[in-house]
Amino acid sequence: MNAVDVGPGNAPAWQEQVYAVLKRHAVRHIVYVPDAGHAAAIRLAEADPQMNAVALTTEEEGISFLAGAWLGGERGALLMQSSGVGNCINTLALQSCARFPLLMVVTMRGDWAEFNPWQNPMGRATRPALELMGVMTWRADAPQDVEPLLHGAASMAFNGDGASALLLGQRLIGEKQWVKE
Repeated sequence: MNAVDVGPGNAPAWQEQVYAVLKRHAVRHIVYVPDAGHAAAIRLAEADPQMNAVALTTEEEGISFLAGAWLGGERGALLMQSSGVGNCINTLALQSCARFPLLMVVTMRGDWAEFNPWQNPMGRATRPALELMGVMTWRADAPQDVEPLLHGAASMAFNGDGASALLLGQRLIGEKQWVKE
């Protein structure tokens, strides 16, 4: 079974706004573990010759990649699902000690209408885990909240060398639709 794909052009406006906000904040690197909720931003980054889109094997690699990008004078953002936050907990110490800007955009699982019970524990723990590691977090559950909340998170990360995360709620993304091949 595969998830129904939604790409640029037929994606909800808020999904394309994610990319637009990152671009407006001079983000040059988007690192990600593939995720349908981030498909539009990923495809737009891949199509942009000024953007470096890098698929990761695991989410914590993204934190180290973005530390290196910052040392090289460039900005980046990590796109992942809430299940990947658990993989990043120890690596978030790098940001805490080195104080580089870290912007994360997290699609939530284990949230409203979740069909996979294995996603529920990390879905409940995502925000508290990030906050315990010193990451400022905001949550968007309505399309009109995505752009201003992501702009604010990016501003705080890039202007204050802090760690910020915007959590994109499952109600925003919609209930997963699965089709048989």
